Amino acid sequence: MLRTTDVRERPDALISLSCQLGSRIVHAISLVLVGIFLGAAVLSGQQAYQVALESDRLVRFTSRTVIDEFEGTTERVDGLVLLNTEELTDRTGGTESEIYFEVDLASLDTGIGMRDRQMRDSYLEVEQYPYAAFGGTIELVVSLPGAMFRVTTQGVLGIHGVEQERVLTCDLATVNEGYHVNCSFPVFLSDHDIEIPKLMFLKLNNEIRMELDFILEPAELDSEN
Repeated sequence: MLRTTDVRERPDALISLSCQLGSRIVHAISLVLVGIFLGAAVLSGQQAYQVALESDRLVRFTSRTVIDEFEGTTERVDGLVLLNTEELTDRTGGTESEIYFEVDLASLDTGIGMRDRQMRDSYLEVEQYPYAAFGGTIELVVSLPGAMFRVTTQGVLGIHGVEQERVLTCDLATVNEGYHVNCSFPVFLSDHDIEIPKLMFLKLNNEIRMELDFILEPAELDSEN
């Protein structure tokens, strides 16, 4: 059975999502669609990575209000990265780099079933907008001590059918032949036309803290000189 968020096994879902998010994100994932799904070769000196589905994955959102705090989590994050270099270095970045990640919002779990159903059905409207997605390019890579990197990306964040231009920064640590990725950034519900719930068991702040933690592993692609 196919995993809901495995974009490598479900190109139809990725194509559908790109249309849902609009023309700008189509550019952000165009190389991924061509290189992964249509079998085109990548250029010599480039390297592709994919989210390691057999490793631990975590997406967590945290809401803090004056009277309450709770979080929701899911492991269903997937994505693809194309570097314009053979490995991550200070030279990585620019228009020849490509990134695309998506999170299955229908799988978010806050620990309370009724709260989950209200959040998914009445506010996130996951039947119509099942994924949160980010597509774009790598803008800057800064080497840090201990085989770590701080990576700044620029692209489009699509949630609830609404796109926002965003600059997101993640920390990456070298792990075997891949990278351990950790990202943390705010998301404002009002930026994505999501009503702020005021129910007793579902009180959300407009500002949500998003955290992502996963492993990138090399993806096997044909290359040409």
